[in-house]
Amino acid sequence: MKALMNKMLRVGLLSLAFSSTVAMAQSAICYNCPPEWADWGSQLKAIKAKTGITVPPDNKNSGQSLAQLVAEKNSPVADVTYLGVTFGIQAAADGVVTPFKPAAWNDIPDALKDPAGNWFTIHSGTLGLMVNVDALKGKPIPKSWADLLKPEYKGLIGYLDPASAFVGYVGAVAINQARGGSLDNFGPAIEYFKALKKNEPIVPKQTSYARVLSGEIAILLDYDFNAYRAKYKDKANVAFVIPAEGTLVVPYVMSLVNKGPNAENGKKVLDFVLSDEGQALWANAYLRPVRASAVPADVQARFLPATEYARAKTVDYGQMAKVQKMFSERYLKDVQ
Repeated sequence: MKALMNKMLRVGLLSLAFSSTVAMAQSAICYNCPPEWADWGSQLKAIKAKTGITVPPDNKNSGQSLAQLVAEKNSPVADVTYLGVTFGIQAAADGVVTPFKPAAWNDIPDALKDPAGNWFTIHSGTLGLMVNVDALKGKPIPKSWADLLKPEYKGLIGYLDPASAFVGYVGAVAINQARGGSLDNFGPAIEYFKALKKNEPIVPKQTSYARVLSGEIAILLDYDFNAYRAKYKDKANVAFVIPAEGTLVVPYVMSLVNKGPNAENGKKVLDFVLSDEGQALWANAYLRPVRASAVPADVQARFLPATEYARAKTVDYGQMAKVQKMFSERYLKDVQ
């Protein structure tokens, strides 16, 4: 009886190990692939349907993802990661990602990829104000960065922590540039956030899409693609505003993790998000696909006019990455 039980236990353990191996063979871990952000939910379903690879959703932000990649450098857990471009540049410098040139590599403009393949853009977004019009309760829709400092918007504003979340840092750079600062002088942004504290902003660390839809946050510093998704997919009374003083357009990138446990699956995931099907999903989520010369006409009609987007500028993203830590430290010291 004891011998039989031992045999059954061994068989059970072997079966469990086999099941675990099969599951691993059909999965890939992506850091910072949250289903409520940029419609990653649809992208993850499509990856599963097309490749058979399961990619669990992950709600880290860029800063949290990079910190975990660094902490796990000697024993990586993730296979791929999705990051704001400055974090992608830093991840390469930290040695936590490795070169990989996906199938569509040649279609990516040179300025939007690392020459060695450490990171490459999959789509971009424009930062502005995502406004739940109903939650304003009759107050006018703000049209500028300056408007947010008005007392009438007290308790209605939210922005992601710029010392942690990439979109928060983008907001800081956009405000800083629009108010006369530069990547060598963050004084205008620091003074702005200090003044904004009088309006008691909500400052979460993770994506807050649902909190805008619920009305908990009426005005969120966020990207156009989230606002358009709220308006056209979730049928919410949401407006997107490109501030009058100007704003920033920013690429989002992906990378293959250095020595990830499921590297081959990771490569297939990266190939898919840049495939025709993957890029179409980004366009349908109101992002600017890196491989598309133009957004499809039916989607384009839902964007603000090109005259509005003319106020969205690029910056030196390499320099933006270099000064990010310095800005974060100053924000934590002077504002938070």
